[in-house]
Amino acid sequence: MAQQGRLPHALLLSGPVGSGEMMLARAFAQYLHCTGRNADDEDSCGCCPSCRQHQAFNHVDLHFAFPVLKKGSGTTISDDYLPEWREFLSVDPWADFRKWPSMLGKPNGQPTIYVDDADNLQRKMNLTARSSDLNIALIWLPEKMQPAAANKLLKLLEEPEEGSLFLLVSNAPAEILPTIYSRCQRLELRRLSDEIVSEIVGKGLNPTDVMAAAHVAEGNVIAARDMLATTETDSNFNLFIDLMRKAYARKVGDLKIWSEQVNELGRDGICRFLEYAQRMVRENFIMNLRVSDLNYLNTQEAQFSERFCPFINERNVEQLISELDTAIVDIRGNGNAKIVLFDLAVKIIILLRV
Repeated sequence: MAQQGRLPHALLLSGPVGSGEMMLARAFAQYLHCTGRNADDEDSCGCCPSCRQHQAFNHVDLHFAFPVLKKGSGTTISDDYLPEWREFLSVDPWADFRKWPSMLGKPNGQPTIYVDDADNLQRKMNLTARSSDLNIALIWLPEKMQPAAANKLLKLLEEPEEGSLFLLVSNAPAEILPTIYSRCQRLELRRLSDEIVSEIVGKGLNPTDVMAAAHVAEGNVIAARDMLATTETDSNFNLFIDLMRKAYARKVGDLKIWSEQVNELGRDGICRFLEYAQRMVRENFIMNLRVSDLNYLNTQEAQFSERFCPFINERNVEQLISELDTAIVDIRGNGNAKIVLFDLAVKIIILLRV
């Protein structure tokens, strides 16, 4: 589009979390402003004054708008948080939104793009670009705009100033105001392949573990990276082993203690464990069929499953998955977790003997 002079006034880059959509938007903005490239170059030069300004987040013709937290009763705009924004993207260019509230000082906060930001953006975009031919507004997560802010942005998109580009970066385009969505030219990023994800996150790590994490993450670099760095996977693995061994041995009393232990994870943690258990059941069923090319287990999971997989077969696999799914629904519906987990454990006693 840039090389052929077909730039729209508004471009929406959307993709699943962890697909690099924010990095692509920043690279594209840098490319458009680069003064050291030739017309047919496929990337910016990276060393001209304009590129260096982009890399330092201070190009005069690039304007950011992103979700922030309200500051008292006064105006609240993205510019108030530019130091935090620069640090956030410098430390993690993949832009993990879960970490953004903590950067703003409130881990449980709900960042929003307020109407003050739309007013500020309108003032900036009405000015002529100062060091280039193009004024660029890069808006991160427009789906988190206040309705009033979205309506003001809509007016900007309906009557854009000459030499302006609105670059929207979204993980949930279906939640964007439909009239804004319809006025953007859209470019949808597909999920990254398991091979690309493993190449990105797997330096210096066990290749088997890396590929297993990449597959489970379904193209999400952030999720794959977290799986390899966190102890939650190990914890869920140990809970799964504990459940299956005690259920097979019919240790009902121990299973009651197990359900109380899992209950301490909290609702979200319990659901993540149950989803992990579903994956382990599926993987063991596949291993039991001896279709190794379809197995994605890390080293310790594979060692356990070599011995456990015969117990997951065509007679019980569907019901095991169904019981785990029912437990997830009940937990998310505020069911008593201890009762739900103990009931699940007793049912698994029966199913493992099928």
